[in-house]
Amino acid sequence: MAKKKVVKSQAKPAAGKKWEASAEAKSAAGTLRVWAWVSWLVAIALEGIAIWWLMSPDTFFIDLDFNVWILVGALVVIAILAILGSQLWKRANQHDPASRKDAFKFFVQNQLGAIVTLIAFLPLIVIILANKDMSGRDKTIAGAVGGVLMVVAVLLGISWNPPSVEENTENLAQYPVESERIIALTGQDQVFWVLNGSVYHLCAEADDVNIESEDGQIYAGTVAQARAEGMEGLTLEIEDELGDCGFEIPENIDDIVAEVRAERENGPVVIEP
Repeated sequence: MAKKKVVKSQAKPAAGKKWEASAEAKSAAGTLRVWAWVSWLVAIALEGIAIWWLMSPDTFFIDLDFNVWILVGALVVIAILAILGSQLWKRANQHDPASRKDAFKFFVQNQLGAIVTLIAFLPLIVIILANKDMSGRDKTIAGAVGGVLMVVAVLLGISWNPPSVEENTENLAQYPVESERIIALTGQDQVFWVLNGSVYHLCAEADDVNIESEDGQIYAGTVAQARAEGMEGLTLEIEDELGDCGFEIPENIDDIVAEVRAERENGPVVIEP
């Protein structure tokens, strides 16, 4: 497997300084947002086609039972596209979050998935229920399916704990326990991660850090920088990575893994600036 280029993280690690997304993170976020909008626009276009179909008696074969199932199929596809767009949008916000200082922008940026989902569903459901050419049975089936799918898609589109510039700024405080652990294992406070990852790793040669990433690069920096870029903590595959990286495996490796797992569950020890 080809190793990816290793670059230094551009997150600002100094305490008291405002966090800024790196150029690479902004680029990855931009790409994710483009694809999110593609998914949403296709969903809305499909909604428009379904509305036109329902509003045009000449195209709606009311004598054929399979028409309601065509409509149900369209609702399912709309839901899939809306959910896909929402998940891509959430990932983009992880890389390039909004600031809580502008409350309106912060709300819209983080809840846009739910908003667009409502736009992609609500008009169609209203027209289904108001359509005079559909039988009561067909209205019940299509309306119920559409309502359930809309609720599910909206709930999945909501960002329940949205990231923010302020939160990442706070994360720039030093993580003493984690930093000391990394120094003890590798000799320096330097870890590695990829943009679409959730944990940081011990070296650029570790197998897990060489999985496909969104921009084909591995990022290197301190524990604080990795945390600021959204990493949840050290991988639990510590023993394997020590071997991959050529570091000595300590006798208390099981205890170290248990400590890392506990930190993942209970939260890290942080010294506020």
